Order: sequence, then C-alpha cells, then structure tokens
Amino acid sequence: MDMGLTGKTAVVTGASRGIGLAIVRALTGEGMRVVAASRTISPALKETGATLVTADLSTAHGPEEMIGRALAELGELDLLVNNVGGGDTAGDLVGGFLGTGDDVWRQVHDLNFLSAVRATRAAVPSLLRQRGTVINISSNSARIPHTGPVAYATAKAALTAFGKALAEEFGPQGVRVTTVSPGATRTSMWEAENGYGAAVAAAHGVEHEHFLAGLPSNAGMTTGRFVEPDEVAALVTWLASPHAGSVSGADYVIDGGAIKTV
Repeated sequence: MDMGLTGKTAVVTGASRGIGLAIVRALTGEGMRVVAASRTISPALKETGATLVTADLSTAHGPEEMIGRALAELGELDLLVNNVGGGDTAGDLVGGFLGTGDDVWRQVHDLNFLSAVRATRAAVPSLLRQRGTVINISSNSARIPHTGPVAYATAKAALTAFGKALAEEFGPQGVRVTTVSPGATRTSMWEAENGYGAAVAAAHGVEHEHFLAGLPSNAGMTTGRFVEPDEVAALVTWLASPHAGSVSGADYVIDGGAIKTV
C-alpha cells in the first residue's frame, strides 16, 4: 500500500535506537524527509539517510532548539513523532515509590513528558500551516501503572492525556494528534546489560536472560513474545498517512494483549 508520504517532512525524537530508529527507517523508506534527533548518533541511524540532529531533549531549551534546526533543514513540518523516553535512571526506578527521589521524578518527567510538550509547542505553528500530524509514543503503563516504575508510568499517563487534549484543541484547525502505547518492546530498555530490565532482574535475584524469557507471559502478553520495534513503526507510518485522515485523539495500544479491559 502506498502511504502517500513521499516528499513530506518529519521530525522523530529519540531516534538513535529501538522504536525511534525503526520509525526513522520506516518513514525514510516511504520517501519522507526526516530529521532524526537524539542525544547521541548511532552508526545505524547514520545509515538511514535522515538528517541528524544532536540534542538533549530533557533540558528546558533542547526541544525548541531541535525544532528550530529541523525547520531550517526541512522548511515546514508535516509530522512530529515524540518518541524520546526511558532515560538513564534505570537503577533508581526499581526501589518503588519510597525509593524514588525528587531528582529522579524530575529527570523522568522532563524526558518522557515535558520533552513532548516543549517540542510540540515549538512545532505547532508549522504543523498548523501544513495541517500536519503529531504522534506521541506513550506506553501501556499509562493504563496499567502497576506494571512500570511509578515515575515512568505517571509521565506516560500525562503524555497520553496531553495527546487527547491537543487533538481536541487543534483538530478543528486541521492538526491530527494520536498516541501509540506499546507494551514490552524488544529494545535496550529491556535487553541492555545496564538497562531497566537488567536492574529489575538483579533486584529480584534472577538471571537477566531468564527474566527476559518469562517477561511476556508474566506481563499477560497473549502473543507470548516481545513487541518488535518494526511493528510499532508500521503503526506510526499508517497513522501519519492520509489513510488515517479521520483518526485523531485515539490511543493505539500495541502490547500483545497485555491490557485485558475493554
């Protein structure tokens, strides 16, 4: 299916690996001109052919500066994908609520929520002119917060609510806003030796490999496996396309059946 995206422009945050990298590959594969923003530039990201921008999106001015550079490279924007998330606080997120201090709360919310607020605020004037699209990458933890660290889950819940509010405000002006909420996805967050998955495994006294093998079933994923980044990217590509022209304000869960409620 032709997605009708050839020649359109996009900004993708958190693009160096995982879901963000898969999204950049999918959008460039559809003929979009993409600015890929990340704190570090991976070799795999360089291979996509996207325009690369380094930025720390957890800072107050990082997202605005990143959007300014994207506008200079691309002209007007047709799509903003707020994907950046996770963070470097994996070891600080496994101690429960009482073990999570203010600094960690600020770091997690700056990266997982406020980065999207700031980037969207900077991009909206151009998106309004283009009748463009915003896609926020949230998490199924926003709906089942007991499955993730409390700081992360509440930041993602805020991001999901933010998307719904934006859709209501800017939908009548031609800007579509949607949310994608993956469950456990095969990324470095779970698989890296110094990532969140390894920290959780260590906290429970189990081998990291054994923890990963059991995670899908323990999370209630009826597919019995992790979500693949390319699967999330395919959904994002469709939502960005004219084929989803009547979709706005929706939150698409892609979590292998982990959420059981209607």
